[in-house]
Amino acid sequence: MVKLKKRVLVAMSGGVDSSVASYLLKESGFEVTGVTMCFGVKEVNKKRPACCGEQAINDAKSVCRKLGIPHYALDFSRQLEKEVINRFVSEYKRGRTPNPCVECNRSLKFGILFEKARSLGFDFLATGHYARIAAAIPTPPAGKRSRRGIKKGLRYVLKKAKDTTKDQSYFLYPIRRNALESVLFPLGELTKKEVRDIAKKICLPVAEKPQSQDICFIPGKNYHEFLFERIDKPTRGPILDLKGKVLGEHKGVFLYTIGQRGGLGIGYKYPLYVLLINTEKNQIVVGEKKDLKAKGLVAGEVNLLVEDMPRKISAKIRYNQKEAKCEIFPEKAKIKVVFEEPQEAVTPGQSVVFYDGDVVLGGGVIEQAIR
Repeated sequence: MVKLKKRVLVAMSGGVDSSVASYLLKESGFEVTGVTMCFGVKEVNKKRPACCGEQAINDAKSVCRKLGIPHYALDFSRQLEKEVINRFVSEYKRGRTPNPCVECNRSLKFGILFEKARSLGFDFLATGHYARIAAAIPTPPAGKRSRRGIKKGLRYVLKKAKDTTKDQSYFLYPIRRNALESVLFPLGELTKKEVRDIAKKICLPVAEKPQSQDICFIPGKNYHEFLFERIDKPTRGPILDLKGKVLGEHKGVFLYTIGQRGGLGIGYKYPLYVLLINTEKNQIVVGEKKDLKAKGLVAGEVNLLVEDMPRKISAKIRYNQKEAKCEIFPEKAKIKVVFEEPQEAVTPGQSVVFYDGDVVLGGGVIEQAIR
């Protein structure tokens, strides 16, 4: 009997990471197919191309020709608008600061694209993210084998990447727990330098390609410009201190975020930071840096990647911030988090992600800070 290769669909952005991921999977014996999600984004800066524009599709095609694997482009522009951009705009209108990369992973990559891969008969969906998926202990009882060739009952966990400077597990917490066994992250054990070296060694056409910008659907402009195009003329309102004294005037609540220091247009005896955005009253509340600290938070839209959550864990409230020790208290569909030490700039709309060592336990969207 001929043993069929496992089939894997690789989400290819046209960058070096997803390209090397495709190469490694092919070298490991998988039957690899590349796919690029086309978001209809027009290129503006050729030196820093968007990760989902026309150039990205052409680069991905070029890599697939080099590797000798099929490549397809799928139009996701409607889904991007509906699932990511509409939420991005509405969150800012509510005075919150969203994370579009998290929402893209939740709704598009590991939502619609994952289901598409399954419906087409692929065994796995792979990406170029720096993260790892590992089998969890204990070893399961005897039974049928799963998609990875390991006995059913064995759980899988999402873990940080080996290269902690590139770890992207923070953005991946929305993956459904039962989907982990069908997701591959080939770069999880590699550093960014090692990935670049592999690309150069095998002469990939994107080996020297720079990393794409953070928000792929806003090329060539900052997010303020983007919001001005999609939100009615902003209404100015008062900037208050904690005692309710008017210190100045804001230009529209969606132009500010918790923890922001610059751009307030106020000369004061000490630096001022945005503490609260009140959309109902159209007010911005500011204060000193010490006033930014919160003892906890409440998160909604929770996705847990493990069955049993420890009470005392660590949590990250922004991608670039360090983890903080905390205790969690589940409250129906939400989670209350109490930190051992107060944290600065707990921002509604951002994600809080839970860790136990290098294992990602899950996460949610911050709804409010507890002061």
